[in-house]
Amino acid sequence: MNMQPAWSSQFTHETIRRISLDPPVDSITWEDACEGSTGKGVKVAVIDSGIDATHPAIQGPVNGYVEIRAGDDGLVYNEEPHEDAYGHATACAGIIRAIAPECELYSIKVLGKALVGTGTIFMAGVRWAIDHDMHVCNLSLGTTKKDFFASLHELTDLAYFRRVVLVSAANNLPIPSFPSMYASVISVASHQEKEQDPYRFYYNPEPPVEFGAPGIDVRVAWQNQQWITATGNSFAAPHITGIVARILGKHPGLTPFQIKTVLRTLAANASRP
Repeated sequence: MNMQPAWSSQFTHETIRRISLDPPVDSITWEDACEGSTGKGVKVAVIDSGIDATHPAIQGPVNGYVEIRAGDDGLVYNEEPHEDAYGHATACAGIIRAIAPECELYSIKVLGKALVGTGTIFMAGVRWAIDHDMHVCNLSLGTTKKDFFASLHELTDLAYFRRVVLVSAANNLPIPSFPSMYASVISVASHQEKEQDPYRFYYNPEPPVEFGAPGIDVRVAWQNQQWITATGNSFAAPHITGIVARILGKHPGLTPFQIKTVLRTLAANASRP
């Protein structure tokens, strides 16, 4: 009797599943990708300092909350509405909602008043997003601590396999940070153009950082109903997150690797015949 190799059970005649094909990838246009989509029905998690739902930039409700902190007996998960401890999450959420105004926003609070948090709490936030069926997560934060490299890598791979798109900002300093260095995430830095077109981004054919979006002198929502002009890769990532939400609003079955391919085709530096 021949033994079936491991991992091959998905490819028997009885279990193999048919897939639907979209048009040829390199011919996809903005109209094909997201025309008519507002991100409606797409769950977007902002894993950060907590979203201020009262800021006018949010343009609608925050659909869910969780604040994760260390307790005496382990991590504590508080799913009551919360405020922004710094302003950073509200800035990211405002950018996302400007691009995908009907997406469902979820505020996963893992950072405190000085934008400081622990790797353990950060990973718990990502895990919460995966377990609660988020479609796309904005990660305008990361860690440079190599102690978390393997465990965070495993978690981002899990997100990939669960079809959760992780959009991760690269470090503002020339130091590798995680998860932006992982192939399973969409990594984003700031491009240098002064014109703030939220839909204009670039693809880098030599990753690890794959995409460049507006992130220099960007006007963003902030704490206490304020607006500021800020610079950082943190503000480039949510531009891509918003675009991903719009794409998923029109094509909800796309996988993370398909989303990456669509983004590559839509990039401003993509050559067309």
